[in-house]
Amino acid sequence: MNGYPARRGFCEIIKNMFFPNAVSHLRYLRKLEYFTNVHTFWGRYLKAYYDLKLRISARKLGYYIGVNSCGPGLSLPHYGTVIISAEAKLGKNCRVHACVNIGRSAGKKKAPQIGDNVYIGPSCVLFGDIHIANNITIGANATVNKSFEQENVVIAGTPARIVKTDYPSWIEFNKD
Repeated sequence: MNGYPARRGFCEIIKNMFFPNAVSHLRYLRKLEYFTNVHTFWGRYLKAYYDLKLRISARKLGYYIGVNSCGPGLSLPHYGTVIISAEAKLGKNCRVHACVNIGRSAGKKKAPQIGDNVYIGPSCVLFGDIHIANNITIGANATVNKSFEQENVVIAGTPARIVKTDYPSWIEFNKD
């Protein structure tokens, strides 16, 4: 209330140690990314510490998110299996629901490149050397194996296709 950010109390730190949540997982991921990219003397020890914390948290929550694969504002609203390959790149403000798999195609080195403000519904599979444009909504259970360059669309189905055009991004749609 005094203009300063809220400090995490001792009880919250202990609770996150034994019962991690998505916020603490993302906090560990961002700190690991920082110490991976900035090489200092103490950084290698802190990198190892946050790598361990991230692995413990990932095992309890069911997440695997590659280091330096997601942009700022990543939203993970539910627990569950979320696999994002280290080769994949997600833009700013992406929302990824449970049981999503984003990765390489069999034997290939390239993974999906996803733009900003993309909503990825539950149980989606995105694989291969594809590009997803900004402000796209991907419906539940979609299998995306080709690129979509048109913005502000909804894609759904197996294999995915455009089902609606001129659709606002998930951030614009959910504004108060």
